[in-house]
Amino acid sequence: MTDDEAETDADTTETEESAAADETEATGIQEGDFVRLSYTARTVENDQLVDTTDEEVAEEEGVADQQESFEPRVIAVGAGHLFDAVEEDFIGGEPGDSGTVTVPAVEAFGEYDEGEVRTVSADRIPEDDRYPGGHVDIDGQHGHVETIIGGRARVDFNHPLAGADVEYDYEVLDVVEDRVEQAKGMLSMYFDADLDMRIETDEVEEEQLVESEDDDEESEPEFEDDDEESEPEFEDDDEESEPEFETETVEKETLYIEQSPQLQFDQQWMMGKQQILGDLIDRLDLDRVVVEEVIDGSGGMMGGMGGMMGGMGGGGGEADMEAIEEELADADVDLDDVTEELDEADASE
Repeated sequence: MTDDEAETDADTTETEESAAADETEATGIQEGDFVRLSYTARTVENDQLVDTTDEEVAEEEGVADQQESFEPRVIAVGAGHLFDAVEEDFIGGEPGDSGTVTVPAVEAFGEYDEGEVRTVSADRIPEDDRYPGGHVDIDGQHGHVETIIGGRARVDFNHPLAGADVEYDYEVLDVVEDRVEQAKGMLSMYFDADLDMRIETDEVEEEQLVESEDDDEESEPEFEDDDEESEPEFEDDDEESEPEFETETVEKETLYIEQSPQLQFDQQWMMGKQQILGDLIDRLDLDRVVVEEVIDGSGGMMGGMGGMMGGMGGGGGEADMEAIEEELADADVDLDDVTEELDEADASE
């Protein structure tokens, strides 16, 4: 065997071993998977509760009323839903694994920065928040008031947990394969709301560009067939052909989300909806998301009036008129006034 052949065989063996090693490393929970996780996080120094999925812990700490529910959460591994140090501890593992991880302050909520404690005019703080401990937003930064002396206030713009190491006790309950559950888990990281969702495959008509058979073929110059040299003739490049489109029916895998009133007026939803739903599409391998706004039929006075006015035009008889009078009375509207206004409107036409 020559030296070159020996070197080639060595490279091949190394490549195969590397591929085998990569395959081995890829077993277990990996980035991109969805897992159901229970955890409780506390500061290392003073055991202050940071976050929990355990309802009993929430009740013991007196925070059970701060959100709708405390239960295990579905997270997308690698999506930034959890600190990297915690995810790295269970990546490659299996459901049922548990552990304790300490996240240093610099990787958690940052080191404490004395420069983020600043003096501002007390007039810049809403009157209701002018007290030590009050939370304020100034120049796009959130902070809390430390002291107020005269017309000046000291405001700390550090995160309340800045400088604190955080300890996580966690358990991986299972790997979540159902994509509706995955979608609910991702949205629950932004909103504490139970939303109705479903995934359907829809047939949608789309305009598709028609590619000409000659598009990939460059036009060749044409020569006249004679003995004399002639200039090649090219197609007139100045005349661009219009692109042709045709309507095709394609299948779109669609996530439908029923938008609750709670979600509709959520500021984070209104500002970040495009980014949040784009992340959903990418991670769940969807074609699109449709957000459905549901409006029920329990309209107020104007809804009732619309029905009443329609009945008046239809001449529904004495029973209808009695019902109309009752509804007008409930709405504190005088029937004679309504009739007079209608007569005046007819006379002016």
